[in-house]
Amino acid sequence: MRTDLFDFELPAASIALRPASPRDSARMLVVQRDGILRDQGIADLPRWLDPGDQLVVNDTKVISAQLKGRRIGRETEPKIEATLIKRLDGSRWQALVKPAKKLSTGDVVRFGNEGRVCLLGHLDAQVEHKGSDGEVTLSFSFHGPALDQAIADLGSPPLPPYIASRRAPDERDASDYQTMFAVEEGAVAAPTAGLHFTPDLETALRARGIGIVRVTLHVGAGTFLPVKAEDTERHRMHSEWGSLSAETAGVLNAARAAGGRIVAVGTTSLRLLESAAAEDGTIEPFSGETAIFITPGYRFRAVDILLTNFHLPRSTLFMLVSAFSGLATMQQAYAHAIQAGYRFYSYGDACLLFRDKS
Repeated sequence: MRTDLFDFELPAASIALRPASPRDSARMLVVQRDGILRDQGIADLPRWLDPGDQLVVNDTKVISAQLKGRRIGRETEPKIEATLIKRLDGSRWQALVKPAKKLSTGDVVRFGNEGRVCLLGHLDAQVEHKGSDGEVTLSFSFHGPALDQAIADLGSPPLPPYIASRRAPDERDASDYQTMFAVEEGAVAAPTAGLHFTPDLETALRARGIGIVRVTLHVGAGTFLPVKAEDTERHRMHSEWGSLSAETAGVLNAARAAGGRIVAVGTTSLRLLESAAAEDGTIEPFSGETAIFITPGYRFRAVDILLTNFHLPRSTLFMLVSAFSGLATMQQAYAHAIQAGYRFYSYGDACLLFRDKS
């Protein structure tokens, strides 16, 4: 499909720079199967679901993936910023760096500052490979848990560029950019639909008879990048690691057999569930990489309802929600959301989508 079909104009004022407080006070646009739109709030979520439905949340935890340092070993030592996007093994990460033109294969970047106490005060990494669009492979001087601790000490949570370009990250973001479910470290971006949940909302959902199960998908930065190709068939998705246990698969299959619906909290949960689903819709245990790319025409096998935030123009995520509820319906919903003052992107409001059965 043509990428420009998924474009739309978004006023800068629609981009949320801070989350709602409390989290479950955010707005929620309900997009019903017939295209009817309802202005609601996140706190209304339980009444839109039925007893026996199962919410699937992503328990990935955002790591301090943004590192600042300088190139060493040559006459000049320019400043370098790196955002870790995917772990390759115990000591190597794929990263996006800027300015990429200042680095060549074999260069060494020293992260941290000399006056800060962290292991030896700094962390070195060699540029093992340099790809396109600022992507490099960094081989660090530490390995395993020692490397994890150094990154945690020297790094900071990576805010999306549409927020970081308008204000500096601060201490509030360290907690604001984690969901209440976050336990499994490995994401470089938050599964943002989960940011709306609070203990009070969880209590209300369970009192309604709605189950909550966990899966893990370590979100990569590539998920949120605009599609640059003119046709969706030419876009290459970054792969992400995820897991879904046999126990969770059993709970979901039993719920569906009893007439319950599967509700994905966020596109990350949906993508993992669809990756784990067999042709007949049975959800199977899953552990590994997925690069599933969902565009209109995709036949959904696992997910009935999707809670998600409002996404970027021309992004794979807007393509996904257009596949779920229909492109025309989502264009109408987004136009309404902009007009009605909904807040967009990671710290913004949410929409509850009921799958278009056609």
